[in-house]
Amino acid sequence: MRIALGIEYDGTDFLGWQRLSHGATVQGAVEEALSFVADHPVAVTCAGRTDSGVHARCQVIHFDSEAVRSERSWMLGTNSQLPLTVGVRWVTAVDDQFHARYGAQGRRYRYTILNRIARPALDARYVAWERQPLDVDAMQRASQALIGENDFSAFRTVACQSRTPFRNVHSIRIGRHDERIEIDIAANAFLHHMVRNIVGSLLPVGRGERPEAWIAELLAGRNRKVAGPTASASGLCFLSPIYPASSGLPAEVIR
Repeated sequence: MRIALGIEYDGTDFLGWQRLSHGATVQGAVEEALSFVADHPVAVTCAGRTDSGVHARCQVIHFDSEAVRSERSWMLGTNSQLPLTVGVRWVTAVDDQFHARYGAQGRRYRYTILNRIARPALDARYVAWERQPLDVDAMQRASQALIGENDFSAFRTVACQSRTPFRNVHSIRIGRHDERIEIDIAANAFLHHMVRNIVGSLLPVGRGERPEAWIAELLAGRNRKVAGPTASASGLCFLSPIYPASSGLPAEVIR
């Protein structure tokens, strides 16, 4: 039987999603907890790997098991074995052809900036801090040059293992809510550090250090070395993947 889970996590204390032999990872914690409940080793597949320090609101994973457990038992049992910074939101049985990664039609990220003079304390794990006032309207206008299918070489890390730099960005929306600025980006998929590198290039535009046209120039130039620095991981949250209605998953991950 194939089972899908929606999980959320605070990525601050993890070395990212992917299981590693030398440190704590979200995948490692989830597989250990599920294996305890299933009473056999469990390997999971996720919709999109996240980097060290990056959070997730609804990461979707799947795994196979012949263990007879109710959806409630999978959820409560797994949560009882997970650290407090990781939690299962929902569990549902899916078709054997369902694949958390390849079945996703898109992914959504949100980058949150606390834009004020004073550094954050309570929210320090979940926001990036920018003390200089940012022009959100200028950032929004500049960001629209990235919409559509493009070569995002200027916004990928040199360690990116993707075979192609092309991605299709569906939307970018930037808005201010008092002291918080939220940058929502949806795409078919993302390159390694792509969102953080886009944000790192939008910040100089927001500060007035670069013109709005600079983002389009970076995209066309395809040169990572002249783009902005990689923004901090703390402000980034993987909101969710998006699946077709036929997947049978909860509404929050359906297109």
